[in-house]
Amino acid sequence: MTANPPPATENDQADFGPPVLRFAPSPNGELHLGHALSALTGYDIARRLGGRFLVRIEDIDLGRCRPEYIDGIFRDLEWLGVAWDGPVWRQSERFGAYEAAARKLAAAGLLYPCFASRSEIQLAAHPGALDPDGAALYSGLHRHLSPAEIARRTAAGDAHAMRLHMEAALRNVADAPLTYVALDATLKPTRKIADPSRWGDAVLQRKDVPTSYHLAVVVDDAAQGITHVVRGLDLLAATDLHALLQALLGLPTPIYHHHRLITDTAGRKLAKSLGDTSLAQLRDGGLQPDRLRQLIGLTPDR
Repeated sequence: MTANPPPATENDQADFGPPVLRFAPSPNGELHLGHALSALTGYDIARRLGGRFLVRIEDIDLGRCRPEYIDGIFRDLEWLGVAWDGPVWRQSERFGAYEAAARKLAAAGLLYPCFASRSEIQLAAHPGALDPDGAALYSGLHRHLSPAEIARRTAAGDAHAMRLHMEAALRNVADAPLTYVALDATLKPTRKIADPSRWGDAVLQRKDVPTSYHLAVVVDDAAQGITHVVRGLDLLAATDLHALLQALLGLPTPIYHHHRLITDTAGRKLAKSLGDTSLAQLRDGGLQPDRLRQLIGLTPDR
């Protein structure tokens, strides 16, 4: 990889055609202020560019997603004044598309089964080696299992994830620098260098479902013709891995905009899992959408 990627130009935008943006929440809890910032930022950019705005429900985590949370997402977006185009896609209905993408990677020798438990992965990890999500960086524990061992464990019904062979994947894209275009707060484009190696052999198919967030989001963004992805800075590092998967699968790489995060007084990012105040609670308490925009640092709706 080079330290000096080619500059971004206006042609990077023109290559896509009409802009298409999306908001893609997971229905495993109620939306909060951070989701409002993401939805409104994407919606505002779509209107500014004269593009379409889609909603996608990322519900691959079947054990945690709830229908009432999906209904709540629609109510929250309508309250915020966010209108979306076309039908709402649900990832739980698209497992076949993700499996097809995984088969393509497997046929190229880029996926392998990993039977290791979380505790085994933790014990085998190099001390202090973490992936961008803060998890123990996978050490390659099952990267070189023999075909006989894989067949034996599969026949025994041992659960396994499918991991990307990162070293082999990077060899497949070594002919040119792996880059993507990012927009700053003024929507000025800059070309960034991607460094997917920091993810190690990332899981692309989980033990419980035939995909992961990383594989599903790349497949769906391409299938829906997404030209611009707007999401928080907490997913900045994920873009490196997504750019790699797009290159491996022959898919277009959207333009990315990573917005600031909303944090509490201790600097902690808001999270559904921690019970942070939901948009529904704010709405029920009498907060008006224009006031919410002010609270999260956006200009009033026009």
